[in-house]
Amino acid sequence: MDRIQIRGGAKLNGVIPISGAKNAALPLMIASLLTDQMLTLENLPRLADVNQLARILGNHGVDYSIDGKRVGEEAASGQTAHLRARTIVDTTAPYELVSKMRASFWVIAPLLARMGEARVSLPGGCAIGTRPVDLLLMALEKLGATIEIDGGYAVVKAPKGLVGGEIEFPKVTVGGTHVALMAAATARGSTLIENAAREPEVADLADCLNKMGARVRGAGTSTIEIQGVARLNGAHHRVLPDRIEAGTYATAVAMTGGDILLEGVGEDLIKRPLEALEEAGVTIVGDNRGVRIARNGAGIDAVDVATAPFPGFPTDLQAQFMALMTRARGTSRITETIFENRFMHVQELARLGAHIKLEGDTAIVDGVDRLRGAPVMATDLRASVSLVIAGLVAEGETTVNRVYHLDRGFERLEEKLGACGADIIRVPG
Repeated sequence: MDRIQIRGGAKLNGVIPISGAKNAALPLMIASLLTDQMLTLENLPRLADVNQLARILGNHGVDYSIDGKRVGEEAASGQTAHLRARTIVDTTAPYELVSKMRASFWVIAPLLARMGEARVSLPGGCAIGTRPVDLLLMALEKLGATIEIDGGYAVVKAPKGLVGGEIEFPKVTVGGTHVALMAAATARGSTLIENAAREPEVADLADCLNKMGARVRGAGTSTIEIQGVARLNGAHHRVLPDRIEAGTYATAVAMTGGDILLEGVGEDLIKRPLEALEEAGVTIVGDNRGVRIARNGAGIDAVDVATAPFPGFPTDLQAQFMALMTRARGTSRITETIFENRFMHVQELARLGAHIKLEGDTAIVDGVDRLRGAPVMATDLRASVSLVIAGLVAEGETTVNRVYHLDRGFERLEEKLGACGADIIRVPG
């Protein structure tokens, strides 16, 4: 099994191109099930989760191809993928596929919308809390589906098609909003989604659906209106930049010091994380190329953050920010409000010398003068990259094991950091 080795102490300087967003790419790929025509996605990131979802979609009959590299194309350029589901050959998403990636459960919506039925295994994914699918199924029920849980599978049926309705989520759910959008796009009549997720990835899916012929208004706000259409067409769509990747590298520069341009991303996508970094003493300047992050000489100030749905501080950046706070002057409090089991990185950061105490859903971090390299183990996708960030300043060598978690969500991480001065290598296992 591959591992990543880091020798800490180098500042980061240069340019890091930001890849397409994993959290946008996955629902966009799943939306290909809604039409028998071609959906072309540009700027698709090269990630293990993207490859795994392609295999899952292939099980349902989606033909999937990637354009070859073009003349003058840089290694950082995203892929262009073509997906076409001429015929749905199987409406069952089996456990052995769905258990490997939680987002694949979302195929339940387009399969139901197009075929009138679906049988989808209850999901797996990162072990960061139960993250039940009850709200996703509730949304389908509101659109006229019947639902039964049978042997670990959700069996949903709407033999006469889905019908528009009112869906009010009791709490914000990105997955639930994705599912509701895809199901309602071709439902008869109009659908109103209240307390919808406002994440940019939701708006990106709605934008793509509209290019396919859907009639969606209000995506990116808490109220979304959908007027169902009889069928959807093919489309050409570019995946938006990955705000979590951008926030991760911004935090890495804040940790090491240096000056980095995050190329291809706007401040609006990562406004709250950038505000927190500014409070910590980091200089941030946006321009037409991207966002420049710099910390030269000044120390790191302690900052309290609490995770929240967009536009709040993302739960997917909580572990990275905690790594930064291990070197801050003073004490910071980091509160996790989204998932109940997302502090598994705390023990591994402690192996590097961090001082962190847990009190319920809050981590109290006392900054230390130095971290020391050690072998550590990735426990989930975002936790794994927090260990990389800590390793970039730890004295000596840090070895991050089980980096398959990293490959699920970060494209060429060691190459991007290494090109900016980090002493980091991947060691094949």
